[in-house]
Amino acid sequence: MARGKIVDTEALLVEVSGGRLRAALDVTDPEPLPPDHPLWRAPGVIITPHVGGNTRATDPRLLRLLREQIARLQAGEDLLNVVART
Repeated sequence: MARGKIVDTEALLVEVSGGRLRAALDVTDPEPLPPDHPLWRAPGVIITPHVGGNTRATDPRLLRLLREQIARLQAGEDLLNVVART
């Protein structure tokens, strides 16, 4: 799982074409993906229009995380999912 620019698209194409991996892509690089891009035809690849996280499970999960983060702040604990500190 990664943002579009983090993924090595050429390496991903090699792996899905060889059957080693399958991929569900919600963000690509470039975005939007050009109509002739090989990812559109790659076996084992599903591409969604940048809405892959929007499901019935999203809101309850976000609320649970928000409540957990607030409780951690109040308790003086480290937050979850911190990517970088400034």
